[in-house]
Amino acid sequence: METHTTLNTLRQRFMAGEISSKDIVVSYLDRIERLNPRLNALTHVDAEEALRQADLADDALVSDPESKGKPLLGMPIVVKDNIAQLGQPLTCASKMLSQFVAPYDATVIEKCRQAGAVLMGRANLDEFAMGSSTEHSSCGATCNPWEEQYIPGGSSGGSAAAVTADLCAAALGSDTGGSIRQPASFCGCVGLKPSYGRVSRYGLTAFASSLDQIGPLSRDVRDAATMLGVIAGHDGLDSTSVRKDTEDFTSELGREIKGLKVGLPREYFVDGLSPEVKSAVTEAVAQFESLGAEISEVSLPHTEYAIATYYIICTAEASANLARFDGIRYGLRVDGNDPLQMYSKTRGAGFGSEVKRRVILGTYVLSSGYYDAYYLRAQKVRTLIRKDFQDAFQKVDLLLTPTVAAPAFRMGEKSKDPLQMYLTDIFTIASNLVGNCGISLPCGFSKEPRLPIGLQLMGRPFEETTLLRAAHAFEQATEWHRMRPD
Repeated sequence: METHTTLNTLRQRFMAGEISSKDIVVSYLDRIERLNPRLNALTHVDAEEALRQADLADDALVSDPESKGKPLLGMPIVVKDNIAQLGQPLTCASKMLSQFVAPYDATVIEKCRQAGAVLMGRANLDEFAMGSSTEHSSCGATCNPWEEQYIPGGSSGGSAAAVTADLCAAALGSDTGGSIRQPASFCGCVGLKPSYGRVSRYGLTAFASSLDQIGPLSRDVRDAATMLGVIAGHDGLDSTSVRKDTEDFTSELGREIKGLKVGLPREYFVDGLSPEVKSAVTEAVAQFESLGAEISEVSLPHTEYAIATYYIICTAEASANLARFDGIRYGLRVDGNDPLQMYSKTRGAGFGSEVKRRVILGTYVLSSGYYDAYYLRAQKVRTLIRKDFQDAFQKVDLLLTPTVAAPAFRMGEKSKDPLQMYLTDIFTIASNLVGNCGISLPCGFSKEPRLPIGLQLMGRPFEETTLLRAAHAFEQATEWHRMRPD
């Protein structure tokens, strides 16, 4: 069976009786067996459970007429290994949780089950989602399917690589500062960060609670819209979940975008852009113009402060969230002569270098005498950045930028220079600070080596339908989403 196809195409063939869910799952399991040892995109695969779920889907299609309305019935999905799935490992790619098994389902997993999905395995990530390359993983680095010596991006690098390498029909990831969109750009797939509060965070291992959001990675925009329709919705178990009516996010796909106002933030088109990225995004802008969009320049004047603001807020929240990993209640425990020594030994052995770096920085900015100077000031700047976006969205419907300033880099190239690694997220972090929706989709390739380049669109909070309509229009007018690695 051909695995390089979209989730929606697979579903149509399944519903028509051309293939069974078991046929689909077996084909993906075969690719996982052959390719995952090279890519290390998935950290755990439960083949027996996946085949059991596939058999249930096949039976349901025959015996339960209502099952035909389930949007993911029989479709194989992989899940980033920081999202709880009952009975499956929840390691967060950390030694701290290497033996931990999730005792419950996250809300998004419950929703996927209700939609009929076959949950196949767990996707690799940077430890506790802290990183931009999926090199900071206790399970080993993930490779980019286009060039295995290059990184796939992070922290949802395993999810993006799995989608691109046809190891699944779609995947779930999480985005704190670009962790869905950046790997989608580097791997050449679609990555959608929903508005903050659109999707429940219940069951997501918290990194930075005011920034985290779960979202889909997929082969095309329609698949992303389908996945969002499944996982979105208010959840009483998440205090940050927003009460919004459930929408059909596919409803406007295919509508023309003539008259849609698209803004180009001048602060995102700077000298540091790779010439190949600048050329690809410039061509994408021309494509939007040819589709009838009205292009204009806008300004987001506080952009230069975004990365400093982000790394103060996210590390502060990380230091508080990771305090729960203390060797007492669950996870790794290294005994000591007293509680303080036990804490120190446990965290020293359980956390990797990047997690330690961020926890130390976050503890510092929250400490007595520095809280007002750093954390409180960062929250005030965050408000200014949010106002920049509000002002821009009074003039335009969407913002168009590069997703990342350059194509993927070689393994190890930035791992010893944290600041250079942090700068790879410079175009994506503002969306998390503001809480609006954003999407990355392919718009070109570098020449040597041949690596994908991503285009980012950002929309107003809770206007994913407009965002997806514009992304779909561009996608269907180009061929980039049809490309696949050898």
